[in-house]
Amino acid sequence: MSKLAVAMSGGVDSAVAVLLLRDGGHEVAGVTMCLGVAPAEGGRAKCCGPREIEDAEKVCRVLGIRHYVVDFAADLEEKVIGPFVAEYIRGRTPNPCVACNRAIKFGSLLRKALAWGFDGLATGHYARIEGAGGGYLLKTPKDRRKDQTYFLHAIPRESLAKVLFPLAGYTKDEVRGIAEQAGLPVFDKPESQDICFMPAEGHGAFLRSRGAGIEPGEIVDREGRILGRHRGIACYTIGQRGGLGLSSPAPLYVLAIDAPRNRLVVGGKTDLRAEGLVADQVNRLVDSFPEEIRAKIRYAHRAARCRISEEDGRLTVRFAEPQEAVAPGQSVVLYDGETVLGGGIIQEVFRGAC
Repeated sequence: MSKLAVAMSGGVDSAVAVLLLRDGGHEVAGVTMCLGVAPAEGGRAKCCGPREIEDAEKVCRVLGIRHYVVDFAADLEEKVIGPFVAEYIRGRTPNPCVACNRAIKFGSLLRKALAWGFDGLATGHYARIEGAGGGYLLKTPKDRRKDQTYFLHAIPRESLAKVLFPLAGYTKDEVRGIAEQAGLPVFDKPESQDICFMPAEGHGAFLRSRGAGIEPGEIVDREGRILGRHRGIACYTIGQRGGLGLSSPAPLYVLAIDAPRNRLVVGGKTDLRAEGLVADQVNRLVDSFPEEIRAKIRYAHRAARCRISEEDGRLTVRFAEPQEAVAPGQSVVLYDGETVLGGGIIQEVFRGAC
């Protein structure tokens, strides 16, 4: 790929990605998505807001390349925010970054870049794509602390040939050093790891602003005994300990969210352990899965040994050792060493033998 569009968020990672490609002899242009995300009063949006667009434009001026701004606010609303709200109302814990990468960055934006005549799309993600056997594999990067493959597993397999991650062989510290040496104005810009459209007031306030009814309800134990009241199920997630307002001799954790009855079910830490799960919306990045692999049930989770089986487009994962706080709505992502095999959306959790 010699002519590349580079998705630029206004941060240091995408700025260095475009610099590396330009210096590597590629014809590049920066593209920033306008997502209609309003900044906090007196501050910045977390990404893709007006000041972030301005920062990306400054970098492109320094590098002497073209910069485009594309309005994807309607896509964000339809493909990410709408489903996010619907999932929380159902008592689930969605991952909007996975949805955004699948549907917008490596969906709408990639298609637009190709339609404009670019050969592909590059981003500042910490991940790696390698050719193998006539196809392409998604792999973990050099900087394992910044590994973002969990959020990228849902990229359609056929799109990997048109995607490039220039930061695959660099650490975050090295990236900042390159930016500073090159005189890029964002070299010391702080990172934002929050959901881009989430206000400082949190999930509850956001969902209320979207018309979602968030009502207080009962907190019960596994036997159904009422222990207290919650502020609204959207304010909690599986495995949460703090914020329950309960007095108990031993710590209590959210075990389940019963949306139809507007209840939280709580219990001890050992009750959080799950033997397995079922996932759907499976995205395969390889032809076949090895017999034993590893699975991540959330971004910061250590990949756990497991065995898997498939039936009717659904994936059953059986852990070698029980895992804590498996949350429906989150993604399970499968790995074989450095290779990402694919993943899906968790639908069911097995608390006993499966």
